[in-house]
Amino acid sequence: MGQLAKVFKLDRKGLNLKRGAAVAGVLVVLGVLLVALDREAYVLTFDFAVLFAALSDPGGSFAYRAQRMAIYGVVGALLTALGFGIGDGPWGWVVLATFVVTLLGGLAVKYGLHRFVGGALLNAWFLIAAAMPASYKLGGVQPVAWKQALAWLVASAIWVALTGVVWLVRGRKDRPQWIAEIPGSTAAVKLTRPVVLFALTRALAVAIAVAIAFGLHVPNADWMPIAAFVAIKGSLQQTTLVAEQRLAGAILGAALAALLLLTLPDKHALEIVIILFAVVAASIRTVNYALYCAAIAALVLIAMDLPHPTDFADEGRRVLFTLAGVGIGVLVMLLADVLQKRSSGEASQAA
Repeated sequence: MGQLAKVFKLDRKGLNLKRGAAVAGVLVVLGVLLVALDREAYVLTFDFAVLFAALSDPGGSFAYRAQRMAIYGVVGALLTALGFGIGDGPWGWVVLATFVVTLLGGLAVKYGLHRFVGGALLNAWFLIAAAMPASYKLGGVQPVAWKQALAWLVASAIWVALTGVVWLVRGRKDRPQWIAEIPGSTAAVKLTRPVVLFALTRALAVAIAVAIAFGLHVPNADWMPIAAFVAIKGSLQQTTLVAEQRLAGAILGAALAALLLLTLPDKHALEIVIILFAVVAASIRTVNYALYCAAIAALVLIAMDLPHPTDFADEGRRVLFTLAGVGIGVLVMLLADVLQKRSSGEASQAA
């Protein structure tokens, strides 16, 4: 089997249409209600809160799941307030906040892969939230940070409540843990020197991409940090195959987003596309990691530029900055391979 075939190999047993249908139902109902109440500015926050809460569900007893998802919702609300609060301010604060959030998310691998994945989803949302104020202003909307944070919290609470209803209907039975986003062991990871160094390097790389995007005020440069974040290895323990799948997903997702933004200028049509990508991501999470990353990248990038006027010049810049972000990701992955070999060598010497 060729390497490309391995990257896009499908595991049809991992298809979860029920989860996708549940996410779709909640997003559609909430979207219709928000539009009817003239609260369309909160649709994207609701969408991401529901999707990421669903993807972070650890399984097990309902009490345990509710507690974990509630903590996730509170942390997400704080990051929402931070992102919307500083996104349109001095770019230095955005760079500093990005570095701290990404570093803490990388070090979360100490507590196991599931919490690390949850941290990565919140990290991605923070990058979106920081970019959204500028996007909303192009549409003539002035977002309020605390209201966006409240929207995230309410959407998370709705998903927890829905999970409770399903738990009651199914006879109060425990649910098995959903397979983690990143294939591999879910055990806690010791924070060795190479692991900490990689977390620092990853945070610095994403912060540099944010500095370029926010510091130079170049149109569409906000695609660079997202592409870099998606393309970079999530942790030092990831295999080469998973890293290649992340890279392929970032490129494919950016291409899909650019194509749809160019061919679908209608805002409501793009909102439907975002929901469809959310459903796909929730359904194929363990079918193929590259395609899952592509769906997440596409919906994130479309959401960031939803209010932007779109033409060929815009798409050209978006593709250019995506490639630049992917280039940053490739450099960090090469460094990660060196650190991983050094970490393996240290482990062998200790043994």
